[in-house]
Amino acid sequence: MTGAGGTPGGAGQFFIGLMCAVAGGWLLTNQVQVTSGGFWSFYGVSSFGLSLIPFLVGTGMIFFNGKSIIGWLLLAAGITIILVGVLANLRIYFQPTSLFNTLMMLGLLAGGIGAMAAALRVKPTPEKSNSDA
Repeated sequence: MTGAGGTPGGAGQFFIGLMCAVAGGWLLTNQVQVTSGGFWSFYGVSSFGLSLIPFLVGTGMIFFNGKSIIGWLLLAAGITIILVGVLANLRIYFQPTSLFNTLMMLGLLAGGIGAMAAALRVKPTPEKSNSDA
């Protein structure tokens, strides 16, 4: 019978590790507060509108000709610029917590990932010696 990841056994260990990793990850992310860092600016001037130009031009080109490679490239570049801009303007703060709680969160997360990795590890099979034949 094969278990987690096609390895012999280990399914129970994998799911216990998964539960620990999920619990630790949830506890850790529950302590994080994410806020906006403000508006996009370029030398003091708001530049969010400029980031929309490749997106809008690419969208227009795709509506005109769906096979336009330049249109698809501009659309992809526009979406990438917008996503990077949003992520770059986020401010992430870790809320104050006790050392014990922090160690529990990180310990559950690291221990769970370690248990899942150990369950997925391929265990070596014992080889037959020549005297057994």
